[in-house]
Amino acid sequence: MSQTASQANRIITLTLEPNDPRRLANLCGQRDENLKLVESRLGITLRNRGNIFQLAGPIHRVKAAANVLEHLYRETEASDLEPDTVHLFLQESGQQALEEEEGDADGAEVLIRTPRTLIKPRGLNQQGYVQSIRSHDINFGIGPAGTGKTYLAVAAAVEALNQQEVRRILLVRPAVEAGEKLGFLPGDLAQKIDPYLRPLYDALYEMIGFEQVAKLIERQVIEIAPLAYMRGRTLNNAFIILDESQNTTREQMKMFLTRIGFGSTAVITGDVTQVDLPRGQSSGLIQVLEVLKGTSGIGVTHFAAKDVVRHPLVQRIIEAYDSFEAEQEAAERARKEAREQERETLRQERQERLGRERGES
Repeated sequence: MSQTASQANRIITLTLEPNDPRRLANLCGQRDENLKLVESRLGITLRNRGNIFQLAGPIHRVKAAANVLEHLYRETEASDLEPDTVHLFLQESGQQALEEEEGDADGAEVLIRTPRTLIKPRGLNQQGYVQSIRSHDINFGIGPAGTGKTYLAVAAAVEALNQQEVRRILLVRPAVEAGEKLGFLPGDLAQKIDPYLRPLYDALYEMIGFEQVAKLIERQVIEIAPLAYMRGRTLNNAFIILDESQNTTREQMKMFLTRIGFGSTAVITGDVTQVDLPRGQSSGLIQVLEVLKGTSGIGVTHFAAKDVVRHPLVQRIIEAYDSFEAEQEAAERARKEAREQERETLRQERQERLGRERGES
């Protein structure tokens, strides 16, 4: 394949080889739906005649689109492309390449080094989240599942421990669960909550290794515990992660934040749309975001559906729920306004009737 670039008008001409009509039809999709998806996601203009493609737009965007097309064309040799496949690759490669190139203007590449793997945050939001963790003592990562907020926090904690910036890591979760009851599970509280901490264990195993994690837990260098175990403690020189923090009460959130001592970093992650607290109890996460709004020394990163790095259907599910909930709220507001209007109409009718009765008497 060959490619020529015109820097002045930001046009790239891309020739895909071999010139196979079947594979090219597979690449373009029905009614060019795959090409349209690349256009809309990367914000470029895309035209083709046979195996010659012309891409127009900002130079970093058309370069990213060219990389996507080259990869997808290789995929057509062995399989039929579906829109979901194109979407997933744009999410994992094309959009990532675009955002990273945009981010390069702001500084060096953001990487997290752990003993067993080098972790590269995807996209500007994840990069900003990691930079915020490194520069603030208290950080909030707010957003839906699959955006990497907990995984990156664990990675940053492992890196800090490995570089001897902290002496230990504490991974904490409130003992509240989605539709399940802890009381009937065997064991003490720590054993009951252990299955709910599995994502944290899995991240640690990937970054450090199973045997090393077991040794560090045995030496209490890594501690994984329910939030209730934090009361009365002062945590110095520690990296503390509070996961699923939307399920803390107001009192628990205040208690947790006041445990943080000298030389410590705290990362609080949660999704304010997934509160599992009993009816009538308010989320400590929702409240603390209002209480600490504008407070210096605290970092807050908000993730959205576009930041999801799991299967593309996860992003669509989150967007569908957001849209449904917005429609429900709008319908509820409309019903409330209609009831208020009806009450106001009845009030005016009563006043008019009373006025007529007084006039008649």
